[in-house]
Amino acid sequence: MPAHSHTSHLLALDEARRAWYEELRALAAEHLRPLADKGEPGRVNRPLIAALGELGLLARLFPADGPVRAMDLCLLREALARECTEAETALALQGLGAYPVVQSGTSAQRDRWLPSVAAGRAVPAFALSEEGAGSDAAALELCAERDGSGWRLSGEKRWISNAPEADVCTVFARTGPEERARGITAFLVPADRAGLRGQPLDMLAPHAIGTLVLDGVRVGPGDVLGAPGDGFRVAMRTLDLFRPSVGAFAVGMSRAALAAAVAHAGERRAFGGPLKDLQAVSHQLAEMVTRTEAAALLVYAAAAAYDAGESRIAARSAMAKLYATETAQYVVDTAVQIHGARALQRGHLLEHLYREVRAPRIYEGATEVQRTIIAKELYR
Repeated sequence: MPAHSHTSHLLALDEARRAWYEELRALAAEHLRPLADKGEPGRVNRPLIAALGELGLLARLFPADGPVRAMDLCLLREALARECTEAETALALQGLGAYPVVQSGTSAQRDRWLPSVAAGRAVPAFALSEEGAGSDAAALELCAERDGSGWRLSGEKRWISNAPEADVCTVFARTGPEERARGITAFLVPADRAGLRGQPLDMLAPHAIGTLVLDGVRVGPGDVLGAPGDGFRVAMRTLDLFRPSVGAFAVGMSRAALAAAVAHAGERRAFGGPLKDLQAVSHQLAEMVTRTEAAALLVYAAAAAYDAGESRIAARSAMAKLYATETAQYVVDTAVQIHGARALQRGHLLEHLYREVRAPRIYEGATEVQRTIIAKELYR
């Protein structure tokens, strides 16, 4: 393995974290990759999620002394993405789906769901997006109508990870007449509630993503996460924690693509010598590694700021996600170009990464949304 691929970027980390990072990579390659390969595309891979629990990786998302540190979450996601993007995504979705319960749930809600999520036995979903409310999440229209002491939920959620196979869903619905974010409440809805159904969506990268249709689903006061009308804040608190780690996922993919390109350019001969001796290729490799290192440092800085409790971390998180995801798109695309046609064959690592790398520029706040956040912070 080229020296840069596992040492230089980790100089920003202490020795214990560097060792843990390499341990995570080994676990992903040896134990998780075989389970991912056996999974059915577009479906929840329960054996893989169970293995994440058995190996103690999900427990790192839900430490006993409080929420996960953002730096640990980033290192988990980056290291797993280097070796097995499916394992990375399964772990991240266990966290995204359950963190509204961690941060805003009652003790009864936490006791009911968190142990089984952390063990890999229960699969959660974070159900925010709708057909007309993606980047503009405050525009959601799923309706919660009063019904005695509770509500009935009616409407549809779309592009929901782990849907429709999740065991429990955090559903964000409009409970009040207030406009936009002020009238939204978060509900914890078990999958066996009457009137809840859905179907999978066939996406470019074959993850478990689908729709949820709620047809008068009954929820009570015990199903509310946080307080009525507080749902948008519940959603944003979770996304604030997870946004820098989307950048870490992107950095992991960049590193995997970069390592493949460096190896190929060193071995492949063309025009009388190895590809790496062609300036057109060597300068591309130099650009790829420089952008990847910069992305990693932005991600680590955002995570460190979050863990230190710094105020106004929104811009740091936005810069980390923006730069790391756009960089990953560039690095993977350039690695494909260096490899040529072989990288486009189904089953090639880069063909896989090429499909995987596109979505993170959209979800959890599209690149354009991140730029808006960054610009607003300049004038705050």
